Amino acid sequence: MKQLQSIHTNMLVFSVCYAVLLLVCGNTFADEVTMLPRTRNEVTTNPRQDPDSEKIPMNSEDSSSQLTVERIFSANEFQEDRIGTIVWSKLGAGYFTLKGATAEANVPALLRVDAASGNEEIVVPASAFIPTGESKPLSVDGFAFSADESRLLLYTNSQRVWRLNTRGDYWVLDIASGKLTKLGGAASPSTLMFAKFSPDGSRVAYVRENNLYIQDLREMSITALTTDGSARLINGTADWVNEEELMIRDGYRWSPDGQSVAFWRFDTTGVEEFHLIDNTQGTYPRLTSFPYPKVGRTNSASRIGVIPTAGGETRWLDLPGDPREHYLPQMEWAPDGGAILIQQMNRLQNVNRVMLWDVKSGEIRTMLTETDPAWLENENPVRWMDNGKRVVWLSERNGWRHAYQASTDGKGFFAITDGDFDVLSVEKIDEVHGRLYFTASPDNPTQRYLYRVSLDGAKPERVSPANQPGWHSYDISPDATWAIHRYSTFRTPPVVELIRLEDHRVVRVLADNSKLREKLARLESPSVELFRVDIGNGLLLDGWCLKPPMVNPAGKYPLLFHVYGEPHGQTVRDAWQGPLGLWHWMLAQQGYLVASVDNRGTNSPRGREWRKCVHRKIGIIAPEEQAAATQALLKRWSFADAKRVGIWGWSGGGSMSLNAIFRFPELYHTAIAVAPNADQRLYDTIYQERYMGLPADNADGYRLGSPITCAQQLKGNLLLVHGTGDDNGHYQGTEMLMNELIAHNKRFTVMPYPARSHAINEGSNTVLHFYSLLTDYLHTHLPVQKPD
Repeated sequence: MKQLQSIHTNMLVFSVCYAVLLLVCGNTFADEVTMLPRTRNEVTTNPRQDPDSEKIPMNSEDSSSQLTVERIFSANEFQEDRIGTIVWSKLGAGYFTLKGATAEANVPALLRVDAASGNEEIVVPASAFIPTGESKPLSVDGFAFSADESRLLLYTNSQRVWRLNTRGDYWVLDIASGKLTKLGGAASPSTLMFAKFSPDGSRVAYVRENNLYIQDLREMSITALTTDGSARLINGTADWVNEEELMIRDGYRWSPDGQSVAFWRFDTTGVEEFHLIDNTQGTYPRLTSFPYPKVGRTNSASRIGVIPTAGGETRWLDLPGDPREHYLPQMEWAPDGGAILIQQMNRLQNVNRVMLWDVKSGEIRTMLTETDPAWLENENPVRWMDNGKRVVWLSERNGWRHAYQASTDGKGFFAITDGDFDVLSVEKIDEVHGRLYFTASPDNPTQRYLYRVSLDGAKPERVSPANQPGWHSYDISPDATWAIHRYSTFRTPPVVELIRLEDHRVVRVLADNSKLREKLARLESPSVELFRVDIGNGLLLDGWCLKPPMVNPAGKYPLLFHVYGEPHGQTVRDAWQGPLGLWHWMLAQQGYLVASVDNRGTNSPRGREWRKCVHRKIGIIAPEEQAAATQALLKRWSFADAKRVGIWGWSGGGSMSLNAIFRFPELYHTAIAVAPNADQRLYDTIYQERYMGLPADNADGYRLGSPITCAQQLKGNLLLVHGTGDDNGHYQGTEMLMNELIAHNKRFTVMPYPARSHAINEGSNTVLHFYSLLTDYLHTHLPVQKPD
């Protein structure tokens, strides 16, 4: 299962992938409407105290030096500074941001900030966000400008759709006149999705109830481009599995001339439904049903159509193959509007066929075919160059992930980067200066840095400062002159600053987290070790460990591992860990050794073979390597108690925790599995089949990699935690595991969180309760012995 990209804190976050519950980027940058995920403030309660006080470490020092679950997850004492949403101007050297919001309402003024000087200009005063006839201003969840920046699209009243708040109300503000107009006509509240200006800014398109609409901003007339949308036929957005696994949410594209719209359509007819039962909303249960294709079952049929913006017949692209046995992860118009680029993956996702559809003739030709014996990730959003004659393409064809130039005529393909390192991401194509900006870490896979290289493939140059080892992320301005730079390490919270990209000179600091640093400095600090551990045959795994502040070499300390271990996660990063890291810090203060190790198969930048050796063996290789690392570290750390070894993880990490304690019952004594997938056959087609193949062709792999297969071997303490409203990794699997454990007369503890999702963060006091539960379970079943 995929790792949870969710954090229990009041931060703005990117919607993509990153480590289980790790604190990721605290700013949201967008060219279109920016989504602001809801915060998770919880009500404070007192966690249950373990009755055996002799087993809980006591500390007589000032309580301000000691972390508690309440301080981390309820009191918000350790919040990071927020700089808010930043949107770069495409017309000048500056950016837009909302500033001046109050606790009562997210209604600041909209400012334009000059990058060089920092001068702020009010573009839209807060009063302009008050609709006619209303006394209160709109609460702004996101905004986007028209191309000429004369109109502003406001996103408000947002509601959650599975992972993100992607459904809400939209308003258009004419900046010159101050006129504020709601879109959607008589549409019900919070039913519009993914509104976008036309290229000339005169119209807005949006999705409503699985149909596409265009609204003219002069007459406010609405044209329905599609009318056949239903619960089973989806236009302009995606079904559950394509949204979750291929990130297809905004499912349509304006043509460059604004005369047509290309869009995805998903027909879920024949896809079996999954049902979530909510027993908490009233006298009778509330049922939520949605198409969810489990491995080996029928997928939705996906296709792409093009329709005139004035209305009319849809032209369907005649793509090869069965639409239920292929995926369409990417689609974009060519810059001149003469073609559409489409990526089509086969069901096993080891072939990606890149095609161009000619708008005039309707002919389709293949420009590039990417293959891999194992699998391909959806990591190539369309990156145009040379006015659509070339694209920048990431490939692992030489054993490392590198950037290439691919000609759209199919005749040219050559490397931009080369060497024994992985390109982590393409950050910017600067065609004016002939350079590509990308992130990589050739010498240390736990870190990340920015590099640039000429587009003709010369030697890369590191842009990130040499005296700043750690984790760097960037949001680069359209002209590649400026960037918002965020830097942190495992030990230090982030600094966010505006830099000149050419020489990385800091223009000004936007957030230094000085208050957080001061508060952290007053805490009793554990020692931190970033290490590599040899598990045999010359295989070195990266890891980290938090040790109690005063380790007695002659003592014995319980050892707790935090694990993920699947292809969509990397827990060992030299980056600030946020609230989760502080919880681990708290456990170290209390006398625990807390460690994490990345096995092969995680998305660490250590080459293709490192990542893909687990093909068809998810849940088989990784637990063996985690166990080998545990054994090696027990030998290295004489003060680690081999009789008190625990492991915990979430989602895929929950599955890994189960495999650990079931398959290695003599090594692990306590496990906490949060939202695990006990049986891989219960997960969705796109994710699980990508890494495991089809169950009919890999029955043994699915069986051996599923924790439920070895449940009868449980000897230690097991806590299962799952939200019963989890639409992703279903509670169904945990109930099946419970039945298997009961059949073998195995004792365990289970905590179902009613109607909570995969994130287990909904409802009053949930987050505090959750971490209190985990803490108390460790105190009871993996206790710290009081020194003699």
